[in-house]
Amino acid sequence: MALRPDWLPALAAFEAAARHQNFAHAAEELHLTASAVSHHVRKLESRLGVALFQRHARGVALTSEGRQLADSASSALADMEGVLRGLRSAKDEQARVRISTLHSLTYTWLLPRLPRFAQAHPDIRLNVDTEVALTRFDEGGADLAIRHGPGHWPGLTAHHLMDDALFPVASPTLRDIKRIRRAADIPLLPLISDLARQGWHDWFRAADVHGAKLDERYTFSDTTDALNAAACGLGAALAREQIVAPYLASGRLRELPGPRIRARWSYAVVYPAHRRLRPAAQAFVDWLLADVAQSPPSLATATEI
Repeated sequence: MALRPDWLPALAAFEAAARHQNFAHAAEELHLTASAVSHHVRKLESRLGVALFQRHARGVALTSEGRQLADSASSALADMEGVLRGLRSAKDEQARVRISTLHSLTYTWLLPRLPRFAQAHPDIRLNVDTEVALTRFDEGGADLAIRHGPGHWPGLTAHHLMDDALFPVASPTLRDIKRIRRAADIPLLPLISDLARQGWHDWFRAADVHGAKLDERYTFSDTTDALNAAACGLGAALAREQIVAPYLASGRLRELPGPRIRARWSYAVVYPAHRRLRPAAQAFVDWLLADVAQSPPSLATATEI
C-alpha cells in the first residue's frame, strides 16, 4: 500500500495521541480540537481496516496493531525532525560569521559600527570572540580575525584596515591637570600603562623629553581598562587613536600637549590563505573595508618614529 500525502496529517495526529494516550493532550500539542484528532484517528483506522485504539470510559489505550504503528510512526517522525533541524542549522551556519578580535577594539571601535552592518545585512549573524589567545582557524573556529601587528602573517591573507597613532590623555577632572602645559610637564602626573609594545618611553623620546623620571604607577593588560582608569582620574594614559575616540567625544578624556606618534603596528583583517571565505564572511570583510574607507583620515598629524 503506497503512502499517500493526505495520510500525513492523520499519521501525525495518531502519533501524538499514541504518545499521550489522550486525545485532548494530543490536540493541545497540535493546536487542534480533540474531536479533530479523533476524526483523524478514525479516518486512519478506516483506511487500514484495523482498530488502533481501544476506547473506554477513562480514555484510550493502544491495540497491538496501534502499538506497532505508533512505534514506526514515532521513529519516522523523529528521523524527519532531525533532518529538518539539521537543514535549518546548516542554513543558519551559512549565514553566521565568526570573528576574532581584540576586546579594546571591539568595545570602542567595532561595536559602534555594527548597527550599520546589521542594517545592510540583516540576515547575517555574528559571533565575536575577544579571547586573548592567538586566533586558531580550525574547523568550527573563527572565519576571520582583526589583528594588530606588522601587517603580514605567514599562511594568512591580510587586508590592511587602518593605521594608528599614540598620544597622551587624561580626565579633565584629574588633579594637577591645569599644570600640564607642555609635553615636559606630563611626568608630573601618575602614568597609566598597558602591555603594548610601544609605551611611554617611546612617546617621550618622540616628544623630545629626556631624563624625566616616569611614574608608571598603574599597568593594565587591556588598553580599554587603561583608558577607563584614566577616565576615573587615576592618571594619564597613552591612548590609541582608534580606540580612544568615544572617550574624547564624550569628554571623559582630553588630549594632553605633545605630538601624536604613528604606531609601528597597524590593524588588518586576516583569514587563512588556503581557503576561500564563505559568502557571509566575505560580505562582512567587504563591508568593513568599505566602511573604514569612507571614514575621514585622522593620522595626518602623526609623527613617524
